[in-house]
Amino acid sequence: MGGVIVTNPPKAEAKDVEALAGFGVATVSEAMGRTGLLGPSIRPVQQGVRVAGTAVTVLSWPGDNLMIHAAVEQCGEGDILVVTTTSPCTDGLFGELFATALQKRGVRGVVLNTGIRDTQELRDMGFAAWSRAVSSQGTVKATGGSVNVPIAIDGQVVRPGDVIVADDDGVVVVPREKARETAEKSEAREAKEAATRAAFFEGQLGLDRYGLRDTLKQLGVEYQSYEEYTGAGS
Repeated sequence: MGGVIVTNPPKAEAKDVEALAGFGVATVSEAMGRTGLLGPSIRPVQQGVRVAGTAVTVLSWPGDNLMIHAAVEQCGEGDILVVTTTSPCTDGLFGELFATALQKRGVRGVVLNTGIRDTQELRDMGFAAWSRAVSSQGTVKATGGSVNVPIAIDGQVVRPGDVIVADDDGVVVVPREKARETAEKSEAREAKEAATRAAFFEGQLGLDRYGLRDTLKQLGVEYQSYEEYTGAGS
């Protein structure tokens, strides 16, 4: 099977990537209308880490990490490697040696729709990683694939140069053309949440702040005392 390695694809502006780095995955997804999430099965191998960077994408065959080797050459400062396969795969396509090569090139992390291994070593070296599975199963280097082409993970398309934001909650992709707009909307959402947080700290209820009492009434939800509900004392 052949493939293609695309060089120098367009990328989101570095300043917009850095702006998005200040927000959590949930905030960014909400700012885009609850879109962009790569699914709940992509989980971090570490805790307390948030990264944002531009995607270098890899499409490999299952059980084969040849194209990750090819992708390393295309990676640079501020990138995040994003890997998927042509069919489901949980083999350990990525480990500490790849991380060493990528860290040297200034790559901020990896997102794998496959398996990963050497997780303790990755934590020790401070290389951020998210994966669908953890597996010691090894791989071959025998089949062609592609680098820096659009790929799909859990129904979300990731293109080279799109922004990847990842933290303890998961991973979200921001189309490169929407990076600045999404950063601005994320900032506005954070400001709104800060005001709500302060109100809750002072004792205000969400039922009142969000006007939900009318919603409950419209839905036919009633308040009853325990005696009314159980018929006690009848």
